[in-house]
Amino acid sequence: MTRRTEWSGTDLGAVPGPGSTAEPTEGSTGPGRGAGFGEGSGRRSRSRSSGSPSSSRAEKGEPQDPVEQARNICLRLLTGTPRTRKQLADALRKREIPDEAAEEVLSRFVDVGLIDDAAFADAWVESRHHGRGLARRALVRELRTKGVDSAVIDEAVGQLDPEQEEETARELVARKLRSTRGLDRDKRLRRLAGMLARKGYGEGMALRVVRQALEAEGEDTEGLDEPF
Repeated sequence: MTRRTEWSGTDLGAVPGPGSTAEPTEGSTGPGRGAGFGEGSGRRSRSRSSGSPSSSRAEKGEPQDPVEQARNICLRLLTGTPRTRKQLADALRKREIPDEAAEEVLSRFVDVGLIDDAAFADAWVESRHHGRGLARRALVRELRTKGVDSAVIDEAVGQLDPEQEEETARELVARKLRSTRGLDRDKRLRRLAGMLARKGYGEGMALRVVRQALEAEGEDTEGLDEPF
């Protein structure tokens, strides 16, 4: 049975939500200071012998209660950088936080909005498409590696329509086109189309966009309708 910890005294409202860059207050994130987490841990640590590993951690200000440890780890990781539930779960597992304590903290953070995979995915798509020019295929691949649910990914990438993707592809080719001048036509094609492929654009769209860009420069594009 999952152990429930009293959270009512915890100042989670001072912690930034997904996408925020504001830092939590010192009192809400300092090791061992979370109100409502692991009450009595200080009394327990004082009762231990000064030479034990637990007392050494207590002297350094590290919390003894695994729920409080999990909470502090998550708050530090979320400060200034949104993360998915899976990313935080992996971090807690790496730090050997018990599964029961990790699940309790992660579920609570979801409840109060500190973990929001849908908001994370939306922001990721917006940032990576406009900032790096990534297409749907690449965005889906990245979000999967971060543990976002497939349904959430589909909804997030759905904000990109084909026309917007193609316009971004044209902008990418236009920026790269000048650096390929002086190369033969086929080499320019491979270089430009390969750049689009690495960013997740399909072969058909990449070929069409590159061919049109080369035509605008006066290149003879006859025979470029074949897949590259």
